Amino acid sequence: MTHHISLRARVLPVVAAAGILVPVVAGAAPASAATAPQVSCTSGKAGLATKLQRDITAALAGRAGTVAVNVRDRVTNTSCTLRATTAYDSASVVKVTVLATLLWDAKKHNRYLTARESQLATAMITKSDNAATTTLWKQLGVTKVKGFLAAAGMTKTVPGSGGYWGLTRINATDEQRLLSLLTARNTVLSDNARAYVLKLMANVVPSQKWGTPAGAPASVTKHVKNGWLQRATRGWRVHSIGAFQGGGHDYTISVLTDGNSTMNYGVQTIQAVSKVIHRDLTPSAAASSRYTPTTSPREAYVAVPRG
Repeated sequence: MTHHISLRARVLPVVAAAGILVPVVAGAAPASAATAPQVSCTSGKAGLATKLQRDITAALAGRAGTVAVNVRDRVTNTSCTLRATTAYDSASVVKVTVLATLLWDAKKHNRYLTARESQLATAMITKSDNAATTTLWKQLGVTKVKGFLAAAGMTKTVPGSGGYWGLTRINATDEQRLLSLLTARNTVLSDNARAYVLKLMANVVPSQKWGTPAGAPASVTKHVKNGWLQRATRGWRVHSIGAFQGGGHDYTISVLTDGNSTMNYGVQTIQAVSKVIHRDLTPSAAASSRYTPTTSPREAYVAVPRG
């Protein structure tokens, strides 16, 4: 049985005010909040959808900016979404797509990566090296990137133009499709390719292992790629995508944000959401076993056009 829950404002009985009947909304939320996108969850496990929806909503309460969330847990057949189709500048999370494209193209030509490609891929994912990314982006070309996106079903992802790969437009739904390809057998990426990407994502340097891993239990392997950039409009874009497998668990989390006043504000928002998701999906894990990210998060600054 699948349980579905979608948060909506609860309207209380009308009350008289100055002789006029006025509907009172729970929490006395402003009118704009009543039409804002809400967390929606489904689950094959009784009560889990309601709990996740409530906890994710609470974690985001009062947070500024625009946040998109997509969660998928294969074990309990659970999913949660918030602004899943809203587009964001990708920043460095697109680097996983670049590597997936490289491996997809190599498979098409029945070849292994060269030593140089492997070196660039390792630097791109584990250290978020921008120069390595630019080299691979130029080698592949936008046409091949689009080819991979089509094969992957990432239909709303639009590669950045003019060499600005960090301005690729992404959404949480497509990022979850990418994570699904990495964590289950498929015809787009070979098993070896999937294992290679996940291995690199599991070996991100500690200063960049923030975001979605926050609160993950020790029983899972944490695969992550983060990104941030700042623009004149909508402030800081701060994103994190992660896959968590092991100990009987198999789930993925994507959190995309913009409108952040600072980089750290975006990181804190992502980690607040991620902590409650991990807690709800792995309730038996001891608090002492849960991952605490660095207090000095780092990421590569992505180039953007001036002005």
